[in-house]
Amino acid sequence: MILIVDGMPGVAAGVVAGYAAHRWQLRQRASDADRLTRYAVRAELAPAGDLLAACLAAGAGPREAAEAVGRSLDGAVGERLRSVAAELRLGGEPAAVWQRLAELPGAEGLARCMARAGISGAPAVDSVARLAAELRSEAARATASRARRAGVLVTLPLAACFLPAFLTLGVAPVLMGLAGGLLGHR
Repeated sequence: MILIVDGMPGVAAGVVAGYAAHRWQLRQRASDADRLTRYAVRAELAPAGDLLAACLAAGAGPREAAEAVGRSLDGAVGERLRSVAAELRLGGEPAAVWQRLAELPGAEGLARCMARAGISGAPAVDSVARLAAELRSEAARATASRARRAGVLVTLPLAACFLPAFLTLGVAPVLMGLAGGLLGHR
């Protein structure tokens, strides 16, 4: 169905439709950027957890582990760990400081374990290693889910291209041959 509006109402409708499309596109871009940031952070968390567990197992405290891992990683997780280490070095309260790491999506458990270790001095190696393994398996599940979704999404363009080709090259000649045979043309 095509709707044609003539004159000034058409101009007004066009401006409104254009503005609405522009707003929708901006919202989609922001949503896509936010989703990519979440994926990137979640992908960085498992290696960060493994490195934190290794540092803690080697005898480093939570602040030293955060500092070493923060220096070795790029991205939002490395930046946040460097910030946490700097605040802890300046005497910040561990519970409040580690909460800044928990603001990253998926980092709540890791931050909680590190804060507990910083406050009580309890060893956090096992819990951090377990959380890192959980983060790794969650990342693997998310990747497999995205791969399955991509497999489903790729079938539409393939169907749009191959189905007409199949009909044109495979079915149409057979139907034309049958029609010619029925009509007596050879």
